Amino acid sequence: MRIALVQLGYDDAETMPERVERVATLVRATVDEHEPDLVVLPELWGPTGFDYRRWDDLAEPIDGPWVTAMTALAAETGVTLHAGSFIERLAETGPDARTLANTSVLVTAEGGRTAYRKIHRFGFGSGEPKLLEAGAEVVTAEIPSGTDESVTVGLSTCYDLRFPELYRQQVDAGAEIFVVPAAWPAARVAHWTLLGRARAVEDQVFVVQCNTAGTHARTDMGGHSQVIAPTGEVLAEAGADEEVLVVDLDPGLVERTRASFPVLSDRRL
Repeated sequence: MRIALVQLGYDDAETMPERVERVATLVRATVDEHEPDLVVLPELWGPTGFDYRRWDDLAEPIDGPWVTAMTALAAETGVTLHAGSFIERLAETGPDARTLANTSVLVTAEGGRTAYRKIHRFGFGSGEPKLLEAGAEVVTAEIPSGTDESVTVGLSTCYDLRFPELYRQQVDAGAEIFVVPAAWPAARVAHWTLLGRARAVEDQVFVVQCNTAGTHARTDMGGHSQVIAPTGEVLAEAGADEEVLVVDLDPGLVERTRASFPVLSDRRL
């Protein structure tokens, strides 16, 4: 199974429509050159991860222009596309009296769609917790693996990576690959790489982490997207700038790793 991670770099000068068009061009070029089965984009690459003031103006419903464009891009290129996340305008106010959510979208070439609303909101009372509803559901999806068989992916976003109980629930739901789009800042990028390896080792899964690069809203982004094997081996890691990572995975390695070192069978909680 071939996966391509588009570690997108951007700044405050580029408009969202310009960035959407640039990303579509990058995805097309990546698919033409590498023929991946899955393409992964970062968190909030359209409305930006830290410019909270723009979120309300750039919010869209789940069937709005951004999701429509990403669905069309997956169909055009013939891949499964994890489009990263966007600011969703909810149809109804949620339990926290918010009307927005940080929602990631996974679409197949055939038009199948799975949405995940970020459960853990970063900001310690400001930023995401102040503006966004929290998701409430553990989400997995079956996607093509490049062979006749499918593979189960677990969906999470950025700050979720710090909460291992979410990933245990994804394992219980059958996840073999964790896909984690992010807008993780450079100031804590060491945690980003460390936590990804920890999730892979403790759950014996592949971890696919796609971060952003560049600087926006006076925040330097961390880059260093990475793909981790169920053994904890780093299969590929990006640098700090815009970059495309292409990695071949053997989904069967998950079962072989769990069989050779059956730590999950010793769980008591």
